[in-house]
Amino acid sequence: MLRKKTTLMVIVALIGVGATIGCKESEAVKAKSGAQLWAENCQRCHNLPDPSTFSDEQWSILVMHMQTRALLTNNERDKIYTFMRQFNR
Repeated sequence: MLRKKTTLMVIVALIGVGATIGCKESEAVKAKSGAQLWAENCQRCHNLPDPSTFSDEQWSILVMHMQTRALLTNNERDKIYTFMRQFNR
């Protein structure tokens, strides 16, 4: 019985560590600009639209939606959104 509890505790700990490591942003990714992240992440699945195509409000909705689909961190999402907004000024 003790062995089963120990094994279960180890499995739960490994899952927790794996989830934490998987969500961390590398230094290389942190250093990228919104333009680089936009080109690298959005171009995988889309033809890149002209950033002035959508309003700030529309970009906000689009970027939030795509964050989950493209597995972007909050920092990446924010950088991409900031990049998109600069074209609507």
